[in-house]
Amino acid sequence: MKSLLNALQEGRLIELPEPDKEKSLSLLAHLIEAVPDLAGSPELAEEMLARERQCNTAVGLGVACPHVRARGGGELLCAVGWSPAGIDYGSADGKKVHLVVMYYIPEAQKNVYLKEVSGLAGAIRRDDGVKAIAAAQDIATVRERLLDWVQAALDAGVPEAKARMIRLEARQAAVEAVAAAPAASAQAQDARFLVDGDRVLALCPDSLPGGELERDAGLAAVLARHASFERGGWRFLFRAATAYGARALYDYVALR
Repeated sequence: MKSLLNALQEGRLIELPEPDKEKSLSLLAHLIEAVPDLAGSPELAEEMLARERQCNTAVGLGVACPHVRARGGGELLCAVGWSPAGIDYGSADGKKVHLVVMYYIPEAQKNVYLKEVSGLAGAIRRDDGVKAIAAAQDIATVRERLLDWVQAALDAGVPEAKARMIRLEARQAAVEAVAAAPAASAQAQDARFLVDGDRVLALCPDSLPGGELERDAGLAAVLARHASFERGGWRFLFRAATAYGARALYDYVALR
């Protein structure tokens, strides 16, 4: 369960802003794309959606595990999305999906992935699905429950004394990471920017620093490069761009 623990430590657990399947998958894929040393395709979101259209990845009990494979090496990565309302995912058991655990699987990590998914499935069964996660009031509670799953997987796979030691180390590492960045994975907002020459119009919720962004003289050049950037305590990740003659509309997701 190392990649799940890494996702919790590195801020790749988010509350999904709306119960739309494809938008949720795209958002999680962009989180993985943003990992600095990712050795894979920059079109991860498109690959993930194409694969999902071919094969539904709901595993039942309110959980889905979409994934995409890549050639070569690198680390097994995951990103996790929590949907309080639940997503109509097309699950065989008819249940809405409240937890989406997305995996990026380098060829060299196939066996690691299979072992991790086996541990995840066992933890889900022991916890009777995601009832507690579906009923959670905040993402901190979801994070704590996922740490319990990591603990359960460790308990099932190694002797008790070693499991206790690893469990304490893993939980302490996660607690320290949360303390260092308490809101790193708590919020996600859509953000769009209409660019006409050097002028930028920020089409953002009030929670985002729209006025600050519009006054940023260098923002138009950043958007034209489809680059990620940080402003006002938010990290903006590129999703798509559409040209309208001399104007362009850029679609981003803002994370904090």
